[in-house]
Amino acid sequence: MTQGKLVVFSAPSGSGKTTIVRHLLTVNSLPLAFSISATTRTPRDKEINKKDYYFLSVEEFKDHIEQGDFLEWEEVYPNQFYGTLKSEVDRIWRSGKAVLFDLDVVGGLSIKRQFPAQTLAVFVQPPNLEALIERLKNRKTEDKLALDKRVEKAPAEMTQAKFFDTILINDSLDQTLVDAVKIVADFLNKD
Repeated sequence: MTQGKLVVFSAPSGSGKTTIVRHLLTVNSLPLAFSISATTRTPRDKEINKKDYYFLSVEEFKDHIEQGDFLEWEEVYPNQFYGTLKSEVDRIWRSGKAVLFDLDVVGGLSIKRQFPAQTLAVFVQPPNLEALIERLKNRKTEDKLALDKRVEKAPAEMTQAKFFDTILINDSLDQTLVDAVKIVADFLNKD
């Protein structure tokens, strides 16, 4: 694989990392391309295969694992896998851009461990757990069982923030977006 820079945004579900990542992709001065993750979960409304995720069956995902196609992968919930295909990262590096990830905490730390010098790992933190729960409920993308699983997992994920390069507290979205652009630009402009 060609080597380039990697920018990882990780957080508990509902912290705003996807909103931040989408914003960063609109900033023309940042040479970023989004790494599309593979997953076995069901697409949400308006999600498009090969644009938002590579939606795979559990069998297809396991075949990729056996073939060593993933840079990182995780079974987040029973039979609900997420992972980063090596071919996706290589595609972006070949285009001359840095890879931008929107990953869960375990996936983000896995990328940082594999490429410590090349990776900026940003942990997006909600102002508090109550705000996170409220955001998850308001987005109305999961049923109660899925929502409960995400809420249950959040406290443990928040303890992992200390292992990231920087913590970005998403209290005011407008300010968070400004801060995110500065953090990423500073990293990309470093030699």
